[in-house]
Amino acid sequence: MISLFGGKKPDHPMAGIREARKLLEELPATDTVKCAEELTHWLQSVMAEEGFKAEYRIQLVQLIDEAAQTQLRKLAREYMATPRLAKFQEIRLWRAIYEYWREAGLAYSGCIDLYAAGAKGADAQKGGMPLLLARALRALAAQVKWMYVRYGPMDQSVWGVIAKVYALAETRNFAQTRVTLYPGVPGESTPEQEFLKAVMLSASSPDSLLPLEMELCERLIAHFCTSFTLRLDQQPDIAYWIDLATSQAPLRLARPPQHAPTLRFFAAGKALEDLEALIDTIKTSGAVPSQVNLGGSYPADTVLDVLNHLALYWSPRPPERRHQRHRVKSRLNVVHGYDGVLAVIGGEPGHDGSGAESWIVENVSAGGFGAGIPEVKGEWLKIGCLLGLQPEGGDNWVLGVIRRLQREVPLKGSVGIQTIARSAQLVELSVSGGAGGESGILSVDGSEPPGEVRVLLRTGAFVPGQNMEYRKGEKTCLLIPQGVVLSGEEFELLRFRELIRENSSEE
Repeated sequence: MISLFGGKKPDHPMAGIREARKLLEELPATDTVKCAEELTHWLQSVMAEEGFKAEYRIQLVQLIDEAAQTQLRKLAREYMATPRLAKFQEIRLWRAIYEYWREAGLAYSGCIDLYAAGAKGADAQKGGMPLLLARALRALAAQVKWMYVRYGPMDQSVWGVIAKVYALAETRNFAQTRVTLYPGVPGESTPEQEFLKAVMLSASSPDSLLPLEMELCERLIAHFCTSFTLRLDQQPDIAYWIDLATSQAPLRLARPPQHAPTLRFFAAGKALEDLEALIDTIKTSGAVPSQVNLGGSYPADTVLDVLNHLALYWSPRPPERRHQRHRVKSRLNVVHGYDGVLAVIGGEPGHDGSGAESWIVENVSAGGFGAGIPEVKGEWLKIGCLLGLQPEGGDNWVLGVIRRLQREVPLKGSVGIQTIARSAQLVELSVSGGAGGESGILSVDGSEPPGEVRVLLRTGAFVPGQNMEYRKGEKTCLLIPQGVVLSGEEFELLRFRELIRENSSEE
């Protein structure tokens, strides 16, 4: 038998393919985190071993990656299906997934570099290059996705690697070569489709989605990816672009970039029409069609929320800010959660806002704030979180909801906040004609139509179809429900028609 190494074997546990397969078979499959960590270690070890020939190194990387796929799917399901994981467990799961994809991206791009540089033996892999390119792009896209899941920090250098790998696919005419990415996984892909999945995820405003919504977003992008558009030149219906010569993430086409042969323009294309058809189908049937693979079963309303979000950002004219933003620099006292807001609005003893966090307002508009967070304290910060906001020196509390979140470093970030009430007051509510006892927050900002009010309640406090009431001095205010304005994990903001009646003298 001719040695793969042309002489003495390297002193490495995976120096022979039989030994490598045996080591992978012995991984602790019942402990998915430990298994992923060991697979990450093997990728690092194989790429660090100088004695491996190029073709054998490439073979080992693919073998390890194939062994990892089942475990990675299990880890992702566990992460997404358990929203209230203990923080240490959530971080452990996330780190195991992210570190694996980071090392897989490095390993595949390293193998591709061997081929591109003409390393001895690497040319023998020419027939397998489309697969290597597609897997590299999928691994790099997964790394980007899992950075978004934690809202950053974002390693922008990943985009440079994605651009370089895809540029090579184009140069060597492999971009549209169809491959089966993994044994036993149905369906085919191409390097171009994997590239489009990565850039379309970035263009879909994932930093304004919850982690589960990001997962659905990624799945829907995979479902529609064969209909996406990629062009060398700008066209009227294309809203996004990327430069393959830089490490810059995809950008929205606010103004035409200076022409360069490395520019690529992309859009949803026909996928937008297909997406809108899917929205209509789900609205009509109340269910997600079985041919749409979301990796699990999800409520139709949850899927519709993500589809509607994608429809906005896949439009040839993605949403622009409704209100002009003005740059400012001021401090903002911040309390969070329904109980925190209830306490400061009600003026509870010890809840005057002195213990609030201090954020820095960076811009303000009629619709909300952009704020910097000097230090992230605790793990409550997430999309959809209810906030009480008090400008420094003021005595009024504004209500808001976090709509966008980015971490620049683990303990520092920025948020986009939607204002939902300019001022508010605490009221004691009861079911009409029944007993009282439920505190609610009456929104006061002047935007309600005449005869309507908005009330913020704890999730579950409102029973659909039931009228509510509260006392205003000598009068009783009857609240007739008109609908839910928005809701979060802890709260619901409801719209009511308000009828005021005088109390009888006998009351």
